[in-house]
Amino acid sequence: MSDALKHECGIALLRLKKPLEFYKEKYGTAFYGVQKMYLLLEKQHNRGQDGAGLASIKFDMEPGERYISRIRSNQSAPIQDIFKQINERISSDLAQNPEKANDVAWQKQNVPYIGEVFLGHVRYGTFGKNSIESVHPFLRQNNWMHRNLIVAGNFNMTNVNELFADLIRLGQHPKELADTVTVMEKIGHFLDDEVTDLYLDCKNEGLSKQEASPEIAKRLDIARILRRASKNWDGGYAMAGLIGHGDAFVTRDPAGIRPAFYYEDEEIVVVASERPAIQTVFNVPYDAVKEITPGHALIVKKDGTVIDAKIREQLPIKSCSFERIYFSRGSDAEIYQERKNLGKLVMPQVLKAIDNDTDNSVFSYIPNTAETSFFGMVEAAQDFLNQRKIKAILAHQNTLNAEKLEELLSVKIRTEKIAIKDAKLRTFITEDSSRDDLVAHVYDVTYGVVKPTDNLVIIDDSIVRGTTLKNSIIKMLDRLNPKQIVVVSSAPQIRYPDCYGIDMAKMEGLIAFQAALALLKERNSYNLVEAVYKKCKAQENLPDSEVVNYVNEIYGQFTDEEISNKIAELITPKGTKAAVKVIFQSVENLHIACPKNLGDWYFTGNYPTDGGNRVVNRAYINFYEGNDERAY
Repeated sequence: MSDALKHECGIALLRLKKPLEFYKEKYGTAFYGVQKMYLLLEKQHNRGQDGAGLASIKFDMEPGERYISRIRSNQSAPIQDIFKQINERISSDLAQNPEKANDVAWQKQNVPYIGEVFLGHVRYGTFGKNSIESVHPFLRQNNWMHRNLIVAGNFNMTNVNELFADLIRLGQHPKELADTVTVMEKIGHFLDDEVTDLYLDCKNEGLSKQEASPEIAKRLDIARILRRASKNWDGGYAMAGLIGHGDAFVTRDPAGIRPAFYYEDEEIVVVASERPAIQTVFNVPYDAVKEITPGHALIVKKDGTVIDAKIREQLPIKSCSFERIYFSRGSDAEIYQERKNLGKLVMPQVLKAIDNDTDNSVFSYIPNTAETSFFGMVEAAQDFLNQRKIKAILAHQNTLNAEKLEELLSVKIRTEKIAIKDAKLRTFITEDSSRDDLVAHVYDVTYGVVKPTDNLVIIDDSIVRGTTLKNSIIKMLDRLNPKQIVVVSSAPQIRYPDCYGIDMAKMEGLIAFQAALALLKERNSYNLVEAVYKKCKAQENLPDSEVVNYVNEIYGQFTDEEISNKIAELITPKGTKAAVKVIFQSVENLHIACPKNLGDWYFTGNYPTDGGNRVVNRAYINFYEGNDERAY
């Protein structure tokens, strides 16, 4: 309902454990891996629609034969674009050599993307960067097969400047100050280091350079490389990589902030950002798909050996709760129930807002991603109504007749499809004066189902900036002439920036922060804003481990309800006829609904890594100084 959040990103890694001839015989095609990668990325397109990429590696190719292929796209439908290009290339090669249609060995040698290991990625562009150079996977090339590195990830690092400086101290000259570049070069540096050490070992053993090459690939210790490379990483990450000779890995941050799941059988090893993608694409049960342990790496050696290696000391697990509220596909069995529970748990506040008057209330949702929490809210409303019916029947038990009983039982919760998204107008509207009016027509509303005596209850996943609510949604709902509009967020108030993957970087953009500032002004307490600034400023040169989140003092002056009421005022456009209320989920109920994903820093300010406190510190300083920069 509010401005769309952008999230980074989705990964998919697939390793075929059998010879390609096996898949040709069993599944009828040597392109089994390509087909499965297409499905894995499509089933995760919710995680990124600005760019997509695919890389593959062929095993045991002769010198001079191409063994790495990569394709990336930032077109409007990037997944379809890359696989269209791949399909056209494969079809063209086979059309020119029809006699090779069943010759798997020839196809592997001559047709790109027919390999044993694949890495795919979907992404959202952040802060305006969506050039093709920003699209994963990234490739670090070298003539030594085992020094080639392909990397793709779902991550944000809070300490990019520090990592950049580390690379310079190592003697490198990074081409760009970006976490993608710094992370890949960190891994690449220690990969080079490891290869050099192994070569010297082989040389001391009397092996020639040519003899040493396969031996280095066999001995390469991926876990050691990742331990050395990730030593100073601060952020949320699920990082996947391929090494030219065939080793593959996925490593996850120590707090489990970013998700990663895997499945293994005698034919494949597959990793994805979401469990349902693996379940659906490979038709495997829920329990067969495992979660990569936070702080560990899943490593697949070229010989097919699968290793679960500890890379970093585990932190308290703070898996991102927004994955459950909004980002991940709702087809996951646990996520579906969690989203329903979010709707159920917020219902007591809704009942209070409508004075328990469910007879004169219409329940709906915006956008479609809020549909599951809507189901939970309606179930809770129905439970309330059933209890009311039971009480009414007991109250009339001495005079109850069939007509009265039918009257009591006929009362139902009223649910309607109130808003239908019509078009994405934002992509071409640039003039502010016309933009708001046009954006207000992005949704069509259903007329004739809301009475002037009704409360209109609309549930959403979350409310971040509130701009779409004010410029579009409230105006649209007010056209239906309800008595009251109750906007319900299945998530708590978003008070702090995120620095681990969600594109929420600036304090002043958050409607909860705006509400707190407005309340401080009303109560003549705005001097606190400067006091907090001075505390934040005094910490600028402290180590991350010593930085404290003082921004929570801004919110500590008010109850959650006071901030919610002020948000309702701020998002209500002038001329709105209906009364407007805003209700947020409590943090306590969020944890009840999503007990395995306790990461709540955007709601509470309790960041799971030291770098998070530095980010909120910098974000507040930027706000106070009017500095329009990102805090990380």
